[in-house]
Formats: sequence, structure tokens, C-alpha cells
Amino acid sequence: MRDERQPQRLEVRLAENADEILASQKLRYKVFYEERGAQPSDEMAAQQRDFDHYDPLCDHLLVLDHGRGAGTDAVVGTYRLLRQSVANEHGGFYSADEYHIESMLNAVKETGEIMELGRSCVEADYRTMPTLQLLWQGIAAYVFKYDIKLMFGCASFHGTDPDAFSDVLTYLHHNHLAPEDMRPRAIEERYETMMRAEIGGIDQRQALRDLPPLIKGYLRLGGFVGDGAVIDHQFNTTDICIVLPTEKVTDRYYKHYERTARVS
Repeated sequence: MRDERQPQRLEVRLAENADEILASQKLRYKVFYEERGAQPSDEMAAQQRDFDHYDPLCDHLLVLDHGRGAGTDAVVGTYRLLRQSVANEHGGFYSADEYHIESMLNAVKETGEIMELGRSCVEADYRTMPTLQLLWQGIAAYVFKYDIKLMFGCASFHGTDPDAFSDVLTYLHHNHLAPEDMRPRAIEERYETMMRAEIGGIDQRQALRDLPPLIKGYLRLGGFVGDGAVIDHQFNTTDICIVLPTEKVTDRYYKHYERTARVS
């Protein structure tokens, strides 16, 4: 594991050129396809990178380890960020392929910018608290810069059998369902119910412990979930939709990152 006592080697910022975006796509391929069993297209497999038509529209947040040298070899973590003002001009959001998000967008359209989070991944040796904190520093700074009021996006469980996550999905639906006026709902032909058990029959504390760290982190920041899960066979995942109003993030969190974080 990477020595966590050397956080000064790590930097968070937006990708500044095509080579850095390419490096983030190669990292995504390594994590999603080689490690987690996603199914690449022939073109993706030949190029050893994950890509789609949303990539040119997005800002790509990077964590770089300067101890690995200069250039693209330093990229060890990434998040893809898409603002509504950009998405509206280019065909919408990635999550709309899985969820009805119109009510959520309408609920906050008069109050400020909306941002979709996606393609989050970190190289295995860097899945540590300092790296995750840096990613959130970058996201927080981006929120400040663009006056973003709501963040959302798909988060995943590894595997395509929702019954394997029965207790966790039930827990999420029962305890963290988004308010009705801003609740995404899985599109009908892909809808998988999240209420897969009686709430009284599950160990809710264990279900909370079993949540993937990323989803648990969203909930700690005040996040909600949409209605219904979606199976994504390409990525070998069961997806849920996360909704995170930025006002729900604690004042302490934002004040801390307002002092310390800047996105170029």
C-alpha cells in the first residue's frame, strides 16, 4: 500500500489536456474492465481505455501522485463532472439512460447549477483516506466555483444480481429515499425494486456496514437515493441513483475545503 504519511505527493486538479484525459480513461479501463469485469467494446479493448460520447463534454477531476514522476503516469484517481448548463446543449446527462430525472432537475432549476458525478475510480494502492479526501476537496472547490446546488449520479454495487444486495437495497429505500418532488425513478423497462425484504426482518446496522464506501460517503454528506435499482450488464454492476443537495453538506466540511481546496 502507498504510504499515507506522504500526502504532500498528491495533488487534485482538473485535467488540463487531452493526454491527461486519456490517462484518466486508461485508469477507468484498468479498474472497471480489468479489475471488476466490465465488458468492453472491441474498440475499447484495442485501445485499453474506457470512453464514451460524454467524455468531451465533461471536466475530468484527477488525483496525481507526483512521486511517480511527471506526466500522465501520475494519475491515480479520477471523477467525471458534467454541469447541466453543458449537458443541456449536448443531449443531456448519462444517468438519463437509466433514470427519469426530469422532476429532480425541475425541482432545483431556478436555484442554481446542477452537476452529475460519474466514472469515479482510484487505483488499488491509493484507495486510502487521503486520496478520497483529495477527490472531495476537488469536488467541493468545483461546487464553489460554479455555484452548484445539487449533485447526482449513479453509484454501483459490484455484480448483476440485486438479490445479492437485498438487505442493503431495502435499507437504502426505507431510510434514504429522496423527497418525492426530486426523486429519480428507474426507467420502467430497467426498474428493479429496492424493497426486496421486509424492513423489520433485516439487520439495519449490518446493512449500513455492508454499504460500499462511496455510497456510505454520499449518505454521510446528506445524500438520498432514487426509486429503483438498474442492472448494468456492461459494467457488471447493480446501480442506484444518488441525489446530493449541496446545502446538505455540513458547513464545517465546506468551510474546511473553501480554505484548502482550489481547482484550476
